[in-house]
Amino acid sequence: MEKQMEVKTLKPYRIGVDIGTTSTKAVLFDLQGRALSRHGVEYPLLTPVPDSAEQDPEHIFQSVLVAIRGCLEGAGVSGEEVAFAAFSAAMHSLIVVDGGGRPLTPSITWADNRSAPYAADIKNNHNGHDIYRRTGTPIHPMSPLVKLVWLGKERPELFQPEHKFISIKEYVFHRLFGEFIVDHSIASATGLLNLERLDWDEEALALAGVTPGQLSTLVRTTHGIRGMKPEFAASTGLPEDVLFIVGANDGVLSNLGVNAIDPGVVAVTIGTSGAIRTVTDKPATDPKGRIFCYVLTENHYVIGGPVNNGGMIFRWVRDELASSEVETAKRLGKDPYEVLTDIAALVPPGSRGLLFHPYLAGERAPLWNADARGSFFGLGMHHKKEHMIRAVLEGVIMNLYTVMLALQELIGKPASVQATGGFARSELWRQMLADVFDQEVTVPESFESSCLGAVVLGMYGQGEISSLSEVKKMVGGIHAHRPNREATEAYRKLLRIFIRLPRLLEDEYEAISAFQREQV
Repeated sequence: MEKQMEVKTLKPYRIGVDIGTTSTKAVLFDLQGRALSRHGVEYPLLTPVPDSAEQDPEHIFQSVLVAIRGCLEGAGVSGEEVAFAAFSAAMHSLIVVDGGGRPLTPSITWADNRSAPYAADIKNNHNGHDIYRRTGTPIHPMSPLVKLVWLGKERPELFQPEHKFISIKEYVFHRLFGEFIVDHSIASATGLLNLERLDWDEEALALAGVTPGQLSTLVRTTHGIRGMKPEFAASTGLPEDVLFIVGANDGVLSNLGVNAIDPGVVAVTIGTSGAIRTVTDKPATDPKGRIFCYVLTENHYVIGGPVNNGGMIFRWVRDELASSEVETAKRLGKDPYEVLTDIAALVPPGSRGLLFHPYLAGERAPLWNADARGSFFGLGMHHKKEHMIRAVLEGVIMNLYTVMLALQELIGKPASVQATGGFARSELWRQMLADVFDQEVTVPESFESSCLGAVVLGMYGQGEISSLSEVKKMVGGIHAHRPNREATEAYRKLLRIFIRLPRLLEDEYEAISAFQREQV
């Protein structure tokens, strides 16, 4: 009875905010996890020089303010009725700021590849694999550790004792509250955090050329802070004393938000890029260096692998290979992607022996090779455009399956697979996932999974729920697909070839990418 009275006095709403690579989204949820309104604000990814991928941190901060106010106004809800706002953010961003928090660089995102030569040097000459095994972040240009080594060589003037090296979420919280704090989850994606101790790793910091004092104060992902600056309270529509939960990174919160939190449950996500992830109760890394390990809470760690090449590859097909199909879609009043998947569905699984390696943007897991390049293999006179379209879709799924194979070495075959992201709207792609993975695939009904994950984490931290597994009461299912035996057998034969080819082409990837850079 006492517990019921406590629940009745809770404020009825919570806000989940996700600071993404291309937009910030804020979603207003009720106590049952139902999404009542959403507001998103987009911003550009800037590429002023080859291999760069930067953003304006102040532009993103203002987008956060607008998104929060927009979701309140969209539901007609007063900020006084909000218990807390909880945050998700993209990983691997790096901003150098002065002692007052003013940016000295843009926000350098995970997609920035300029530090690639330094990643190779760290792997080969600076104990990189051992650092990965302790920190969980593969040695790759996406990693802030690698970016710091690059900046230390290229822009040493930035490494002043009073300067700070922070992420975009840290920038937002400093603007709101005047404090430099970083949650264990964002910190675990920097390559600088020792996962066993949940403290900065001395060897990694020495390699990066930074001190603990130049980094933010480490806090738990459930950490709350009050006392927002008055001008930002006015901008958001929230009271100054509303609780802000620092939250975690978008990848681990997406798993939570689609109910992939229990042992053996794997989430496969394809948006612009893609990822495959599962939750463990302790840190785990791969002797072969193929997967990441990031913190959700002190008792929940998310392991898996990110791929660069997801839905962006299908967009490339649409823009570069399918002008006539795009025109057809316009005449029919249909989505061009729907027309393209209809065409691909006419082709049998395996695309009559045509393979596509989707490495148009290099690749993270499982290759961790920024020089990898895309290719069709097996192309013959009997192949037509529809075979190429299907091979591209299959190639994205096959690549994710190779990440799954690495993950299986640590966790065994998954108990279930949850499919999320824009690709999950396509029946063909969902069935393809079930066939390639030889696994039943479920598509959860979720509304902005990282935002919901942030809110569930906040509810857990505030004692409103006793377990993160309570999320299953908030997430339903929409679609389920079982593998087709004939299709699975065809993919098994082709996967052997698909997996061997990148290993055989490592030297050629390096040579062709060097030639391409010379042509810029």
